[in-house]
This record gives sequence, C-alpha cells and structure tokens, in this order.
Amino acid sequence: MGASDVGSVLSTGDAELLVAPAEYAERQWSGPFCFIQAADPQLGLMKAWRDGDCDSGGEEWAEEVELTKQAVEAVNHLRPRPRFMVLCGDLVHAMPGSPYKEEQERDLKAALRGTDPSIPLVFVSGNHDLGNTPTPSSVEQYCNSWGDDYFSFWVGGVFCLVLNSQFFFDALACPELQKAQEAWLEEQLSRAATTEPKPKHILVFQHIPLYLQSPEEEDDYFNLQKATRRRLLDRFKEADTGVKAVFSGHYHRNAGGCHEGLDMVVSSAIGCQLGKDTHGVRLVVVTADAVHHRYYSLEQLRVGGMDEDLGKLLRRP
Repeated sequence: MGASDVGSVLSTGDAELLVAPAEYAERQWSGPFCFIQAADPQLGLMKAWRDGDCDSGGEEWAEEVELTKQAVEAVNHLRPRPRFMVLCGDLVHAMPGSPYKEEQERDLKAALRGTDPSIPLVFVSGNHDLGNTPTPSSVEQYCNSWGDDYFSFWVGGVFCLVLNSQFFFDALACPELQKAQEAWLEEQLSRAATTEPKPKHILVFQHIPLYLQSPEEEDDYFNLQKATRRRLLDRFKEADTGVKAVFSGHYHRNAGGCHEGLDMVVSSAIGCQLGKDTHGVRLVVVTADAVHHRYYSLEQLRVGGMDEDLGKLLRRP
C-alpha cells in the first residue's frame, strides 16, 4: 500500500495518485490562502513513552489513530478549505525494520483516508520514518510507502520545498543520497531566483528544526548541529526571494523564533506531547506580504474553527 492509498497525495516520482500537475503548477500569485501544518502523529509513541521504553516500536497505537482522525475531522470542517495539509515527519514510531512498522503505517493511512479529497496531503520524512542514520534501503522503503523524501511544488504563487532533514543530521550511511539532495536544493533555490514570475514566498518543510529558540543555541537531539544550521540559514537568506519560513516538528512541543526575517516554526504533535501543549495542528495563512500561523488544539479547531482575525486576512483582495 503506497501513499496513494490515503487519497490525494502531493509528491513526485512514482506515487500513483498525484495532485493534478496543472493545479499545483500555480506560479501566479492568486490571493491569500491557508494550509495546515501538522507533525508527529507517531503511532505507538504514547504508550512507549508512558512505559519508559521509547526504544521499542510501541505495541499499541489506538490513541494516536483516534487523534489523527480528530485532526482530519477538524481540518475537513474548515472554510475556506486549506490548500493542503503537510505532515512534518515521524508518521509512525516504529523504526525501519522494527516490529509493528507495517501495521502502524497501514493504520495511519486508514485514518488519513478520511481527509477531504480537495485537501492534498504532503508527507515529510522524519527520523522514525527513515532511521536516525538512514540507509539507502530505509530511504527506498520510505519512498515506496509515502512518496519522495524531498521534492518541491508551487501553490498560488508560493514555492514550497520539502526536505529530508535526516541527511542534514546524519548521512554517514548514505553520503551519495545526501549529496544528491544538496545539489537538488541548490538547483531549486537558483531556479526560483531566475523564474518569472518570482515566487511571492518560499517555504521549507522538514522534520528536524534548524533551532528551537535561537540560532546560537547548543547542539541537541532536537535541533540541527550549529555548522549545518548556520550553512542552511545563510543559504536560505541568500535566495533571491528569500525563504520566509521553515516549518518543522520533532520536538513534540511548540517552539521557534525569527532570525533576520526567516521564521523557524516548530509545531507540537498530533500524537504524544512532551511538554505542556495539547494535541493539535498549526493553521497557516499566507498573504502577499506575510505568513501568519497559529497553533490550535484539535478540539479548539473542530469546535471553533479559524479565528476571525485570520479569516479576515483570507478575505483581503
């Protein structure tokens, strides 16, 4: 069962059910729109965390399945419809080759199948999807199940880049794949600088944050190493249009900051919470001059929908 089994899926490569290319080759700015950023459904982690055995694959995941269904229900009720929903990694808890991985992926796809077909799904690879040190085999397995591990797309005049952040974290077992992504990323940023019309904004989606609070913070399991983060920050700022925001998960808490005009947005999880946040997703409103975002609990979004101030932004001409 591939990514196409969950409904409308935005990817490149061999996934069978792609969004119509004409729809997402939208290089012209067409006015404000919204999308949903979610992260870490990570089926199996909640019980593993309670048991103090996070190295296991997590033999129970009914809680995460229900939370994912709640997220789908809340997103389906939004008006206007989000242009897409992106899941920023750690789709399931079981590592490649571990017990339960296939079952967890099957049940996550079943839960996501309820997403309205008009809301394409964008999948981002996380460390639990690829392994902390990914291999060519684990990357291939991910791509077969969920679609490409890195790709780009346009929506409403905005250029979006989906990156495999494990290649930034530890590519010792797959250096050639890491080099391929680096070359591709450079080509994509260079092309965005020369294309006409130029993108209104450039957005990046990856699993591991560049940083949690500050670009100068120490290296941690939950961020990228200083040298790597500095290189990426510099390159993103050099882009002709400039990357406006990097969206990530991994931390299972809300965090982030803004550095020289580039927002680092770290969203908490649909699944297991490691801090004081609630199970939720982030609603992002894109206007001509800014990218606005707000984290909602699943219940808050389902019952109350979009806040009026964000709705007004979408009604601007």
